[in-house]
Amino acid sequence: MPVKNILVVDDSPTERFFTVDVLTKAGYQVTTAENGEEGIAKAKATKPDLILMDVVMPGLNGYQATRTLSRDEETKNIPIIVCTSKGQETDKIWGLRQGAIDYLVKPLIPEELLQRVAALP
Repeated sequence: MPVKNILVVDDSPTERFFTVDVLTKAGYQVTTAENGEEGIAKAKATKPDLILMDVVMPGLNGYQATRTLSRDEETKNIPIIVCTSKGQETDKIWGLRQGAIDYLVKPLIPEELLQRVAALP
């Protein structure tokens, strides 16, 4: 099933605007959330085809939200790509261990983001 609906979880209005702009211009429907808690609630409510998850957010961080979503029966089959400024190899390994299927380091490159989304099964 190709990806059509994407949930972008990021506390930065600038990052959300940029990511939404790239995705909507490519034909995707996009919903946004400003933090981990809202991201979990919207994932359960809208059942997106993909979640793009920031890590550094107030309250529930992206690693915690990814772990919660990937272990919940209702949301465990929704793929998550972590999109964060945390670029260390240990950060990437930790993100993947929480249940993410991919990891992108900000600043996001539009072409790379779209390639990763398009490559999903």
